[in-house]
Amino acid sequence: MFQGIIEGVLSIPPWAALLVVFALPALEASAFVGVLVPGEVAVLLGGVLASQGKVSLVAVLAAAVLGAVIGDQVGYLIGARWGQQLLLRLPDRLVDDAKLAAGQAAIRRLGAKAVLAGRWTASLRALVPGLCGMARMPYRRFAVANVLGGSLWAVVVAVVGYVAGDSWRSVQSALGTASLAAAALVVLALLAVLLLRRQRRARAAAATEREALASADVPLLLAPVPRDRPAGEHLDDVLTADSAT
Repeated sequence: MFQGIIEGVLSIPPWAALLVVFALPALEASAFVGVLVPGEVAVLLGGVLASQGKVSLVAVLAAAVLGAVIGDQVGYLIGARWGQQLLLRLPDRLVDDAKLAAGQAAIRRLGAKAVLAGRWTASLRALVPGLCGMARMPYRRFAVANVLGGSLWAVVVAVVGYVAGDSWRSVQSALGTASLAAAALVVLALLAVLLLRRQRRARAAAATEREALASADVPLLLAPVPRDRPAGEHLDDVLTADSAT
């Protein structure tokens, strides 16, 4: 089926091909189509068609950039407005609340870096914009990162397809492998960030507990010696209090 879609894109009229180059990246995050059909396939094939002279490379770049940017903007707005409601309608086996909370916390911590990094792997392209909206990332920050990341991604993939030409199948395979590797690296980085945060919190809690214990033991020993009493009598009082406890 997937191979049939690819062959169909290569054989349809130029205007329809440009529509596909726009639509698939646009639907990746706004309708989660990227989970099934990565938008990079359409952009790559658009570059291939440009190398064959069937469409203009400039038109392919424009369609790909607009699709990538607009789709993620819509995904962000959907996540901000209806994200929680959509999750409540999903089966419990598909939603891990702990992982979802960890993902939102990581996005809050990484900020725009999460948008830029998520652009380069299909699964994250489909999910990161919505998670950014759910995490209440400032819209301006998301928009800037989305325009930069989406434009760079679209240009790189389209130009790779243009340069590859008829060898696009090997390039597609390499992009798929690179996408999986990028996803693994991003996941490992997020796990490392969460682990470091947990360790810092544990160390801070332990330090606070030690300070509390120290402050509870010291006051009696540090109590000032009244000027009208000899120091030895004060020491006797301390030792008597310790033996009583």
